[in-house]
Amino acid sequence: MDHNDKPKLLNRLSRIEGQVRGIARMVDEDRYCIDVLTQLQAVRAALRRVETEILKDHLDHCVTGALVDGNEAERRAKAAELMAVLDRALT
Repeated sequence: MDHNDKPKLLNRLSRIEGQVRGIARMVDEDRYCIDVLTQLQAVRAALRRVETEILKDHLDHCVTGALVDGNEAERRAKAAELMAVLDRALT
């Protein structure tokens, strides 16, 4: 992971953590269902943005490094790893 992006990602994750705690309070306070669902959707969207940033970083560094410097087995392993993570994201 790019060390320059790490503080930004950790900050985003901390905000998401706060959002989740807020949702728990909303449920505890019996808040209106649509309001809770709206907040849940916001958390999922925020997590998707973090996931996208980490995936881009992985492609830029790990996968590109394997394609440029790696041997055939390493290239195949990175490709399989990437396919597996994308498969999980799509199901």
